[in-house]
Amino acid sequence: MIELRAALARWRRLDVVVRDLPLGLLFLAGSFVPWLQSHGTQVGGVPERPFDALAVVVVVVESLPLAVRRRWPALCLTLVSLGFAVDQLRGYHSVAGTALGFALVSAGAHLERRRGLTAVLFSAAYVALAIALSRFGTEPPSEYVTFFLLLVFAWGIGSWLRTTRAAEAGRRRRVAEDTRAAERATIARELHDVVTHHVTAMVVQAEAARYLTAAPDRLDGTLTAISDTGRRAITDLRHLLDLLNPEHETPAPGGLGSLVEQARQAGQPVEFTEEGAPAESAGSADLVAYRVVQEALTNALKHARGSRTEVEVHHGDRDITVAVRTAGSESVSPGGSGRGLAGLRERVGLLGGDFSAGRDGAGFTVCARIPT
Repeated sequence: MIELRAALARWRRLDVVVRDLPLGLLFLAGSFVPWLQSHGTQVGGVPERPFDALAVVVVVVESLPLAVRRRWPALCLTLVSLGFAVDQLRGYHSVAGTALGFALVSAGAHLERRRGLTAVLFSAAYVALAIALSRFGTEPPSEYVTFFLLLVFAWGIGSWLRTTRAAEAGRRRRVAEDTRAAERATIARELHDVVTHHVTAMVVQAEAARYLTAAPDRLDGTLTAISDTGRRAITDLRHLLDLLNPEHETPAPGGLGSLVEQARQAGQPVEFTEEGAPAESAGSADLVAYRVVQEALTNALKHARGSRTEVEVHHGDRDITVAVRTAGSESVSPGGSGRGLAGLRERVGLLGGDFSAGRDGAGFTVCARIPT
C-alpha cells in the first residue's frame, strides 16, 4: 500500500502532458487492432474503406493531441476534429474517432478564453461536415442532429466539471481564509504562552537573586540565567511577529530539552524523558506538544516552585503523547485565569486529540495525546 501511494505521488508530480499521453496512445494502438478496425464512430453512412497510409496519419491526428487536452484544449479540439472529419469522409471509421468526445469534454472543462466563440466555430464546422457527408453517405438528416446533440452533451459534461471545479476552488479559498483568520487568533494564545512562561521564570530567578547578595558566585549565575531567559523570550516573540507575514511558515520553537533546562535554571527540579524520534511530517503537532510542556512547566513554577516535576514525551507513529506531573502540596493548582490550559485544550481538540489537566493525588498532572 505504501509503495502504491508513493507511485501515485510520483505520477502526480509528472507534467500534465505526460499524464495525458497514455490516453492518446491507447486510442492509437486500439485503432490498429484488427477486430476493432472499422468498428469506431460512424457518421453519414459513408462506405467503409480499408486502412491506407492516409489512415495512419488520420489516426495519429485524432489520438495523440489528447496529450495536450488539458494544457491546450483548443488546439487539441481543433486537431482531433480535423482528423475526425477526414476519418468520416474517407470512410475509415476508426476507433480513434471516439477521441472527439474526450476532446470536447476536455475543452468544456479546461478552456479558459473565448468559450462561446469556440462553440460557435465548432458547430459551424460540424454543419459543413454534415453537408459534405450527406453527398457521399446514406444517413437521414435526423442522424446528424442526433450526433450533434451527443457532441453538445459531451461539451456540457466538460462545462459541468469546470463549474464544479470552480466551486470547489472557491470553497477551498474560503476555508484557507478562515484558517488564516484562526491562525491569527492563535497569536494571542501564543503570546500568552511565551510571555507567561519566560516572565514567570525571570520573576522566580529575580526573587532568588535577592537572597544571594552575600554569595557573588551564585548571584552571577542567577543573573546570567535571567539574561538567557530574556533572550529566549525575545527570540520567541520574534517568531510570533513573523507569523504576521503571510509567507512565513509556522515557527519551530526551541527543543523540549532547552525548555526543560530553562525550568531547571529557574529552580524547578525536572526529570525529562523523551521516547521515539519526532516524525518528519508531524506538522503543527510538534508545536502543540511544545506548548503543552511549556504551559505545564510555567504552572509548576508559579504554583509549586521547587516541587519535583516529571516530563514524559513519547513520539509514536500516529501521535505524540505528553504527560507532565508535578508533585507538591496544596499549592499545586491550575491557578490564574486558566486561559493557558483552556487554550491548550482547544488546540489539541482542533487536531483531533485528547487533553486533560487536574489534580492527581497530592500533585497536578497535564496529559495530552496529539495526532500527527
